[in-house]
Amino acid sequence: MSLVSTQSIDDLLIEVAALIIEALNLEVSPQDINPDDPLYGDGLGLDSIDMLEISLVISKHYGFQLRSDNEHNDQIYASLRTLTAHIASQRTK
Repeated sequence: MSLVSTQSIDDLLIEVAALIIEALNLEVSPQDINPDDPLYGDGLGLDSIDMLEISLVISKHYGFQLRSDNEHNDQIYASLRTLTAHIASQRTK
């Protein structure tokens, strides 16, 4: 298993933010999203429909399933940073 460099995580944060913005037609730039702010509720203010849309876009783009019955979803979707870390962990397997 390869380690993901800090630079590639930073790049991936911007890439995932851009995917979310495009999928949800948000009027912010990827750099405007604080990676540690909550995605759901406060923070970006997304709702459950938005989270479903994000799951579909991430699954399609990165080629792995984000399942609604995953017991770790609260942690995975806690913030842009945790979602990106999950994506990185799936990509290095």
